[in-house]
Amino acid sequence: MPSVEDAQPVGHEGIRIDISEKPALSGGSPLALFVLLGLLAILGGSIALFIAQVILLEADPSASPVLMILSIIAFVLSLILFSSITIVQPGQTSVRQFFGSYIGTIRRTGLVLVPPLTGGTKVSVKVHNFETNELKVNDLDGNPINIAAIIVWQVADTARAVYAVEEYEQFVKTQSEAALRHVATTHPYDEPGPGETSLRGGTDIVSRELAHEVAERVAMAGVEIVEVRISSLAYAPEIAQAMLQRQQAGAIISAREQIVEGAVTMVEQALTRLENEDIVLLDEERKAQMVSNLLVVLCSEQRTTPVINAGSLYS
Repeated sequence: MPSVEDAQPVGHEGIRIDISEKPALSGGSPLALFVLLGLLAILGGSIALFIAQVILLEADPSASPVLMILSIIAFVLSLILFSSITIVQPGQTSVRQFFGSYIGTIRRTGLVLVPPLTGGTKVSVKVHNFETNELKVNDLDGNPINIAAIIVWQVADTARAVYAVEEYEQFVKTQSEAALRHVATTHPYDEPGPGETSLRGGTDIVSRELAHEVAERVAMAGVEIVEVRISSLAYAPEIAQAMLQRQQAGAIISAREQIVEGAVTMVEQALTRLENEDIVLLDEERKAQMVSNLLVVLCSEQRTTPVINAGSLYS
């Protein structure tokens, strides 16, 4: 394990472990299988030799016990050398250390031959994903919102994951929620101003920004962020009804503006056509009356009832 001298100072109080993954000395499955069979043969031979020597000593107490001692030594050595055989499953790595010192990481799979008397810590390099807790934060405008995200991540540096942080999986979850909280406070939920991106309207942009910030926070743990997506986004319950009414009012105003704009265009086209084709001659007062009637018909929410005027407009 890295010593204090190998660490880099952080601020004025703590230290940060400066370590990177390196390959450990190892052998492939054929060599490991050959060594395993040899150790089994030595182990079996030492046991047989020990039993034979015991029988010999019982028959002739004056016989030399050298073979018994050699069998015991061979038995103990074979047991020690069995620690050099390990199994690494696909999607797993073995972080090896020798009496507390990091000697490298094994990424081979299957039956693997490793240096004897070394210990191994299994670290998964599979792609992981989790959904953060639904956080209640204030957006850029100060409105309380509930937000959650799905984080897809993978261990890239096994040495940092094991030695640089405590419980790297929990570290990733905590830092992801911290990054999500920070990013949510830098954007409005809706109705962005000039140069701003809203959480609801710019989900892809916000997700990329969040992925970048999470990646920076978990880099010290040797973790790589694959993807980040916003999974839940809504106003907090205490203001949800008020914000819904505001959105409905905005939608009604927008629809009314579109209706009025279309009605004015239709009236303009009607008057222009009547004048261009000399269908009827209208003075300013009759034009105003016609415009008023058409706008009432086109902009009214309810069905209009026509009234036929049989007299003169001026009577």
